[in-house]
Amino acid sequence: MGRYVIRRLLQMIPVFFGTTLLIFLMVNVMGDPIAGLCGDRQCDPATAAQLRSEFGLDKPVWQQYLTYMGNVFTGDFGTAFNGQKVTELMATAFPITIRLTVVAVVFEVVIGISLGVVTGLRRGRPIDTTVLILTLVVIAVPTFVTGLLLQLLLGVKWGIIKPSVSADPTFDELLVPGLVLASVSLAYVTRLTRTSIAENARADYVRTAVAKGLPRRRVVVRHLLRNSLIPVVTFIGTDVGALMGGAIVTERIFNIHGVGYQLYQGILRQNSQTVVGFVTILVLVFLAANLIVDLLYAVLDPRIRYA
Repeated sequence: MGRYVIRRLLQMIPVFFGTTLLIFLMVNVMGDPIAGLCGDRQCDPATAAQLRSEFGLDKPVWQQYLTYMGNVFTGDFGTAFNGQKVTELMATAFPITIRLTVVAVVFEVVIGISLGVVTGLRRGRPIDTTVLILTLVVIAVPTFVTGLLLQLLLGVKWGIIKPSVSADPTFDELLVPGLVLASVSLAYVTRLTRTSIAENARADYVRTAVAKGLPRRRVVVRHLLRNSLIPVVTFIGTDVGALMGGAIVTERIFNIHGVGYQLYQGILRQNSQTVVGFVTILVLVFLAANLIVDLLYAVLDPRIRYA
């Protein structure tokens, strides 16, 4: 196990540098960020030259990248064009998005897996058909439509929730935004669990457990569900990073000042330091989530051994 973890950590190094370099290059081809600060007017040449020198934008891209990565390892993610440290923006944005992601993942796990188990055990019955149709509808409807519809009905028409959350939202305030964020992934988790349960229900080890006279609940929970969760855990693990980085639409609808909001503002204002800094952290979240998922395989299926 220890050697496997070390090997995976070493594999993460080129992935981390490769993805951050790609992001850095992509942000630099977006255009001149200093020109973007002036809007439609032409920047004063002296002021523009001073700003480029101040933010290191007058140096070659490869040198900017090396300087940036050197600063990252000291905890310095740069300064936004408004003079605020990127780490200060992260300190306010990430806790909110982490709470939103936790709510979304809880919905995926509790509702998605429960519906998947029920429909997988009752394949072909009315409840299975109903859930399949509902999940197909959820997947087909764009997230912004679901979010705006729930905001209109629950927030404006019926007054059950506030249409917009507070500046530092609690878990209660994030229930509906979390459901909106998790909606499509929840539908996929339901379908993945259903398929996996239905396939494993015909496996020899399940039939043997039933033939031994074990209680149905024990057969389902300890034998069937445990072995059926591997593809579901893989999906949820990779989805954590996607939820954190892909919450732009949900955060815009409910006025949540999280990671998605900061990324949107950074892209809109061509604030390269903010965009690269936030995406660098999201890359680390992706890598850590994938490592945890790989380690969970052995917990779910004892037959899996790490060399």
